[in-house]
Amino acid sequence: MTEQLFLYFIIFLFGSSVGSFLNVCIYRLPREESIISPRSHCTICNKPILTRDNIPILSYILLRGRCRNCGEKFSVIYPFIEFLTGIIFLYFFYFFGFNLKIVPYLVLTCSLIVISVIDINCRIIPNEISIPFIFLGILFTPLLPIKWSDSLLGILFGGGILYSIAVIYALVAKKEGMGMGDVKLLAMIGAFLGIKGAVVTLLLGSFLGTIGGFAAILLSGKGRDYPIPFGVFLSIGAVISLLWGNDLLDFYLGLMGGVR
Repeated sequence: MTEQLFLYFIIFLFGSSVGSFLNVCIYRLPREESIISPRSHCTICNKPILTRDNIPILSYILLRGRCRNCGEKFSVIYPFIEFLTGIIFLYFFYFFGFNLKIVPYLVLTCSLIVISVIDINCRIIPNEISIPFIFLGILFTPLLPIKWSDSLLGILFGGGILYSIAVIYALVAKKEGMGMGDVKLLAMIGAFLGIKGAVVTLLLGSFLGTIGGFAAILLSGKGRDYPIPFGVFLSIGAVISLLWGNDLLDFYLGLMGGVR
């Protein structure tokens, strides 16, 4: 029992450390800065953050969320992302067990975390993630329960269906309703999850996006022109799909089969 708890702690610690790197990506990618160098620093005083001040979650608590040098308050999103990533690593190891299949799923989920936060903050989905990860999804197929042909079909369906919707909407409404970032995002998800996963992701993302969109419009008071970060809902749909997609699809088909 003690060894198992220690193992869980190590997994959580590793996951939260990955979350710390995701925070770097979230901040730097929209600003077109390198995610490799320079080392982490305060964005106000530009002083490098010491190693002892860069321990995931713990350093934020000990420093009360402030820079040691200038006292600038850091966003609570930093420890939140670290904690969330740690929990995701723990749950994935519990759900999938210790096997190589977990690697591409964690890579996909971590990329979706970065994409979601950037989409919320900046209303963009970086090509630096979506495009390379489309090819990465194909390369990962030997570790996934799908064939490379299914990965290609997922890419074609994911990108093709959203591109068609975007073009039709633009022609009818005479304005852009969906960015190409969402198109490339669903293509990326399809590369990892295949065509069935892309379908489930789109259905879930559309359902969640409709609810979230109405809520955001009502709360913002900006009306129908309020830009909805659809990438967030696609990302949530993708994670649900990779965990429970087959069960949801079987349940839905069972319901449809029962309706005569």
